[in-house]
Amino acid sequence: MTEKVWVLDDDSSIRWVVERALKGAKITCASFAAAESLWQALELAQPQVIISDIRMPGTDGLTLLDRLQLHYPHIPVIIMTAHSDLDSAVSAYQAGAFEYLPKPFDIDEAVGLVERAISHAKEQSPKAKTEPEIKAPEIIGEAPAMQEVFRAIGRLSRSSISVLINGQSGTGKELVAGALHKHSPRKDKPFIALNMAAIPKELIESELFGHEKGAFTGAASVRQGRFEQADGGTLFLDEIGDMPLDVQTRLLRVLADGQFYRIGGHSPVQVDVRIIAATHQNLESQVSKGEFREDLFHRLNVIRVHLPPLSQRREDIPQLARHFLATAAKEISVEPKVLAKSTAETLANLPWPGNVRQLENTCRWLMVMASGQEILPQDLPPELLSPSLNGQQQAAAEAGSWQEALTQWIDQRLSSGDSDLLTEVQPAFERILLKTALKHTKGHKQEAAKRLGWGRNTLTRKLKELEME
Repeated sequence: MTEKVWVLDDDSSIRWVVERALKGAKITCASFAAAESLWQALELAQPQVIISDIRMPGTDGLTLLDRLQLHYPHIPVIIMTAHSDLDSAVSAYQAGAFEYLPKPFDIDEAVGLVERAISHAKEQSPKAKTEPEIKAPEIIGEAPAMQEVFRAIGRLSRSSISVLINGQSGTGKELVAGALHKHSPRKDKPFIALNMAAIPKELIESELFGHEKGAFTGAASVRQGRFEQADGGTLFLDEIGDMPLDVQTRLLRVLADGQFYRIGGHSPVQVDVRIIAATHQNLESQVSKGEFREDLFHRLNVIRVHLPPLSQRREDIPQLARHFLATAAKEISVEPKVLAKSTAETLANLPWPGNVRQLENTCRWLMVMASGQEILPQDLPPELLSPSLNGQQQAAAEAGSWQEALTQWIDQRLSSGDSDLLTEVQPAFERILLKTALKHTKGHKQEAAKRLGWGRNTLTRKLKELEME
């Protein structure tokens, strides 16, 4: 056999379509219905490229790919699949696939991919086998934009390089960060997440780098920061655009040297940490305004992954809604409700300014509030169908509140096993109150005390206790 491309798929219609497309592009090809037939043919001749389905009766595509990587590692393999999910993409890349092609595919795109694989085959070097598939159904999506995200996660699965994730609030940036960690060489080490926007600025440095006993008022014992907790693993810095400039400087030094000092410490702490950062802001704009360090931006922006808003992946909305309904049903121990076709269409056409998070919360609401077992359009919350209310709801969600931010911070700390939070929070909280009140009263202490509801003596005592005089 002298054909350049071999096509393997148990579906005869797929084989026919691919063959016709390749022949139309003047690329010779042969097709096989079973992996064993292709394997036997390899004993007589070898193609330049193999296109294989991932799930077939008998030997499946991933098993075949493992064998090909062992015996014919120089042949690029393109994996086709109708299962457009993260597991399929990562499994294909980790097994050594040249590319991942979700069905249904665009013919011109498929032909272009084959031509690229043929060019690549001429200079293909042997590849070692990689780690086996990781079972983790993290992300759902068949939209082209999400397939690009899956491809990025797959390509990064053998790397510990820094990644910057950008996307609107509620698009699932932490989910993608978690997937990047779980499909990386650091998967058995800690994954530590920290949201810059959820922590008072005065506490960010302590959160990241920890502190020594007696470093400041309330520091009753030595505390490890998130860098130490993530040693060997991944530190996810969400909303990195909200990080204060002085902390950005310290972060840059850690990225450059791999070491830092705890607050109040004199001995360097050495760490090996992969950084994944995320933001909904335009960091390039912040750099131009002097609000974000340019050198830190370039350090973080080695690989960028863009998460599309839900409005740009409408075809995923019905599938996501069914998934969230099933999850909500499991949470409250009830039978999952069924999404009527008309309801799925309605959901797919809504603006979703709050993105996936808003859809998830809506599904939780529907599991509790919808009266019947089948969810109909009239069961949807009224505010969801009102564009004006939708916009107001998103504005409130973007703005958030200090109570919500404090709640998130406390939740993070308690989840990490920390204690004595009040001794740390109260001085920081009072310091913010005093600083802000004195700013508003232009340093007039009596007026500041009055605005805060304190007596003059109380304010003076607080300033001394907090070493603010």
